[in-house]
Amino acid sequence: MDIVIYIYNGLTALDAIGPYEVLSRLPNASVKFVAKEKGVIVSDTHFLKLVAEYDITEIDKADILLIPGSVVGFIREAKDTNLLSWINKIDKTTTWTTSVCSGSIILAAAGLLKNKKATSHWGVIHLLKEYGSIPTSERYIQEGKIITAQGVSAGIDMSLYLVSQIIGDEKAKAYQLFIEYDPKPPFNSGNINKADNPTIELAKKILSKEAKKDLTIWDIVKNVQSLIKLKRGK
Repeated sequence: MDIVIYIYNGLTALDAIGPYEVLSRLPNASVKFVAKEKGVIVSDTHFLKLVAEYDITEIDKADILLIPGSVVGFIREAKDTNLLSWINKIDKTTTWTTSVCSGSIILAAAGLLKNKKATSHWGVIHLLKEYGSIPTSERYIQEGKIITAQGVSAGIDMSLYLVSQIIGDEKAKAYQLFIEYDPKPPFNSGNINKADNPTIELAKKILSKEAKKDLTIWDIVKNVQSLIKLKRGK
């Protein structure tokens, strides 16, 4: 099974690595990390680096395509017509096309989510409307062969669900046990609808600070506060 994970500078590492830990264990899995150019890819924190062994010109098909998200780097990717064309080409060959976090904005920019329900990170989910998608605040949601997930850690949930669709619930449950995925967070603030207002405001400030690390994207966005502006409940 060919699993293609697209990576790019500024990505949020767990968006890619969380699903990788699950999907790489599928029978006969072959995982390829793919970028626009081969080489080292730097995450949004600038501390972690991944290696793309393939560039997009070398990959023309996949059974599973995964598009991870980022704090603001997804904006650059969503404006890259060559990348969007490649995503469309790969999507025509996939059994499953998936995204985590703001990766759904990239799928939407490629035209794959028009008139479809989709989810994303709470800070950018409203952007789906600009591409004709229907934002929905689900942990993950399936529309045909496309599955989108909320932010970062939701990629693990989505991947376990995908495994259940491919090889059944019993093996998916065993995968969950194998990686000991039994989250018990110390706080009940992991969802925009559960967090209190001070926590939401602090999270927005953190997002803004992280966004400013990438000055190229900052220049494009110009005002990241407009990007992460969100009314509670939307």
